Amino acid sequence: MATAAPPAVIYRHRLPVRIMHWINVVCVVVLLGSGLQIFNAHPALYWGLDSRPATRVLEIGQRRDGQRLVGVTRIGGAEFVTDGVLGVSRGPDGGKVPRAFPSWATIPGPQWLAMGRLWHFFFAWIFVVNGLCYLLWTVFSGHLRGDLVPTRREWRGIGRSILDHLRLRHPHGEEARRYNVLQNIAYLSLVFVVLPLLVVCGWAMSPWIDAVQPGWVDWLGGRQAARTLHFLGAVLLVAFVLVHLFEVVVTGLVNNVRSMLTGFWRIPE
Repeated sequence: MATAAPPAVIYRHRLPVRIMHWINVVCVVVLLGSGLQIFNAHPALYWGLDSRPATRVLEIGQRRDGQRLVGVTRIGGAEFVTDGVLGVSRGPDGGKVPRAFPSWATIPGPQWLAMGRLWHFFFAWIFVVNGLCYLLWTVFSGHLRGDLVPTRREWRGIGRSILDHLRLRHPHGEEARRYNVLQNIAYLSLVFVVLPLLVVCGWAMSPWIDAVQPGWVDWLGGRQAARTLHFLGAVLLVAFVLVHLFEVVVTGLVNNVRSMLTGFWRIPE
């Protein structure tokens, strides 16, 4: 009786990609945590040049319900009770603490604005330098056109790819050797739209950079608008990470993590 051939193993992730991937993992975790630390100092977003009630688009705060403090999130004119998570959360002693985001989500501590800013700025520059290195490597190594840019055939099959993902059907065999069209769109949108938006809006909130080249912040709608866009970019980044982690788990956690550590990936049969 003939024995089954062992699963095919390919060298999927080259060393530069693996190194830059794990640097990004550390940077994203610290940037999100320290960013929430900074946001907690003034948990509201505005659209325009200044911060007035008339320009406020989002606020995470509290309101009194009798003797009880209740956490609420206001988006425009709508108010949602988010008690226990946003606005009011549980403190270390078990009591309720008025805080936009809970302490477990903030870095480096429950309430430390100055150090949170230092952490955020330090890891932001590491993130930017690592991103530039990735862009240069992607372009000059052929990774961009060879792996990330969808082919015409893949564009034509985007409807089928959407249905397959909704049904949790993932590529197998030869089809799994290359990223599918939805993965390509997600990666390209993140690298060339979301992350540049985060960086530019982060620069727009820096008085020093604005002083070097005055006026350009107005292209974004003003410093407060830039802060709102920066927050929205972070929300998109979190959404990407959550979907990415979900896909990593459902398509084979051990296989995917091993490939990002060693480079070798087993093609699903």
